[in-house]
Amino acid sequence: MNKYNQIDYPSQSLSDQLIGIGMEIHRLLGKGFLEIVYKDAFEYELRNQGITYEREKEYSVTYKNIILPHKFFADFVIDNCIILEIKSKSGKIEQHLAQVLNYLAVPKLKVGLL
Repeated sequence: MNKYNQIDYPSQSLSDQLIGIGMEIHRLLGKGFLEIVYKDAFEYELRNQGITYEREKEYSVTYKNIILPHKFFADFVIDNCIILEIKSKSGKIEQHLAQVLNYLAVPKLKVGLL
């Protein structure tokens, strides 16, 4: 348990750092930009802080021993353990959450941030 008596989870320290980056970007840019602007800002921060990441990481989905023709692209995969999806619009939160959960399933990662 951590100092706040909460349950620790995988990559908690890195997750906290990423959330802090997101808050800083939002504080400086505010709302209203397209997602690509926030992604570019996030990439800038990741690079400057020396955090290992892949942007627009491609994943294939296997079904009954075949690879389906459509792929998905995670906005960021951080340190091969966290999927980070950037959204710049309100509403449809359940749909975005489902997207992240599906993205976690294919590479069998445990932490997703939206």
